[in-house]
Amino acid sequence: MESPKTEAALMAFLAEQGIEGTTYYHAPVFTVDEAQKEREGMPAGGGHCKSLFVRDKKKRRALVMVDENRRVDLKALSDKLGMGRLSFSSANSLMEMLGVIPGSVTPFALINAQVHPGDEPPLLVALDAAMMAKSPLYYHPLHNAATTAITPEDLLRFIKACGYEPLIVDLDI
Repeated sequence: MESPKTEAALMAFLAEQGIEGTTYYHAPVFTVDEAQKEREGMPAGGGHCKSLFVRDKKKRRALVMVDENRRVDLKALSDKLGMGRLSFSSANSLMEMLGVIPGSVTPFALINAQVHPGDEPPLLVALDAAMMAKSPLYYHPLHNAATTAITPEDLLRFIKACGYEPLIVDLDI
């Protein structure tokens, strides 16, 4: 991977795709609890989300986005994704593949792992169906000192523009 993209490059890419978002700046956050305390000035409602970068024993990787309040059972998730037993990927793997650090995992990091036509995607992208029913959705714009609001439809457009076909999974069943 070349040097990771910046927030400015991400915003330019979104604009090229006709995707609008609103970004809110705040102190750096590393946990859901910290993020919840930094929401002053953001509209109520929508889906504040967390992103998980996981791998199985065969080193297949997945980027999974869920509502921030969802407890994720990794065994059940592995079944939904058709992968082996899941664990969290290392910080090195996260930086090498997606160009972000722990605490900044986001679907927007796919801009650093774009797939060229005809190439095999290096990871699976999965979206929680319950999360996708909320609008807007909130994610970090490649760093954890800001949060960007985007509609579910625009999130799907962004992911597809990066060369991925996301899997929408119902984690409630």
